[in-house]
Amino acid sequence: MRKMTRLFVASLCMAALTSCGQQAKNAVIEPKEVDVFPTLTNEAIPYRIPAITLTSKGNLLAAADYRHCRADIGYGRVDLHARISEDNGKTWGDIYTIIEGDGKLVNKDPNQSLNAGYGDPCLIADRESDRVLLVCVAGYQVFFKSTREKPNQVAIMHSKDGGKTWGEPKIITDQFYNPLDNSVVGPIQSMFIGSGRIFQSRSTKVGEYYRLYACMLARDKDNNFCNFVVYSDDFGDNWKILGDINVPGIPSKGDEPKTEELPDGSLLLSSRTDGGRRYNIFKFTDAAKAEGSWGECAYSGADNNGVAALKNACNGEIMVLPVVRNSDKKKMHIALQSIPFGPERTNVGIYYKELMDESDYGTAADFAKDWDGRYQVSTLPSAYSTMIQQADGEIAFLYEEDKYKTIGGGYTIVYKNLSIEKITEGKYSLVK
Repeated sequence: MRKMTRLFVASLCMAALTSCGQQAKNAVIEPKEVDVFPTLTNEAIPYRIPAITLTSKGNLLAAADYRHCRADIGYGRVDLHARISEDNGKTWGDIYTIIEGDGKLVNKDPNQSLNAGYGDPCLIADRESDRVLLVCVAGYQVFFKSTREKPNQVAIMHSKDGGKTWGEPKIITDQFYNPLDNSVVGPIQSMFIGSGRIFQSRSTKVGEYYRLYACMLARDKDNNFCNFVVYSDDFGDNWKILGDINVPGIPSKGDEPKTEELPDGSLLLSSRTDGGRRYNIFKFTDAAKAEGSWGECAYSGADNNGVAALKNACNGEIMVLPVVRNSDKKKMHIALQSIPFGPERTNVGIYYKELMDESDYGTAADFAKDWDGRYQVSTLPSAYSTMIQQADGEIAFLYEEDKYKTIGGGYTIVYKNLSIEKITEGKYSLVK
């Protein structure tokens, strides 16, 4: 009798273990949250403007402004800080300084004045080497006070060891201003490269490196905003404007921009605007020569079931990933667009849209409308965000959040790992 009882109990235990194992296998893993760059009090030097990339060794490298002056470049000292995770965001190394600003705003020594501050970082790590590129705003000049004669500056820095150490900054401002001097929008009065993530092409390689694409916000001769895409075939040393210099990707009402490749190899431009995003698509006739043309830009918001942002305009990130639709196992792509849902700068989240064929992305108007769903990441005041795919396939999501009620020129920069299943409520999974 005792033997039968023991066998019965054992069988129950095995059944329970099997059941638990099955549940664990099918369970949705909750996102891990880490305060990568915390601003804990109103007296603390605040952080802003997240950037993130994935190195060739599979490490996450995050960067952000450390704003001694509590404001943008041009108002005083801003440093750039960084942290590295070697285990897909589970743990992070110590915060370290990439470069310090000196806060000197008086333009007496041109070299000294350019060191006033470094901020609004954007990052890319080369997928085939240990090189990392950082592009940022630099100097003493405020964006809205910049002129062609005394412009706000663009600096680059390179790392040869995956972001652990960095070379000296190099000012490359003229590469962006000079080509537009005689364009229909020029001479431009100010510009900067959109913060967060620089995009490295999946398909176009010219010479040693896959091509880099970044986006420019320019304030034109008439004080209007417009967007251009710029590209580099030598990992950031030299840049050219994509397409006709007289045809901006977003000709008016553009703001902080991002770019990404679509499934057919064309290039998508996503730009901040009130209530949502503006999109445009560059179609290549010869990708290797960077030849092609822009289509007609389109607005995405509540009116066309797009990426609505209630009472706000904010920087966000765009990504396109290959997935399988779980309902019928069909392979396709989805687009992810991060943005504060609102009202105002609150409730940062991610919209997603199925990209089955060109009817979903053949034109900017096609892409802008009829997004399929959204996932809310934050329930607090929250603003800028960026993301990259981790080595394990999860999405490393880095965003500004006022989790300690300390807004005073900055936020806490928060990391979360998000699965495609979590973002899409189980509708899609990554292609393995």
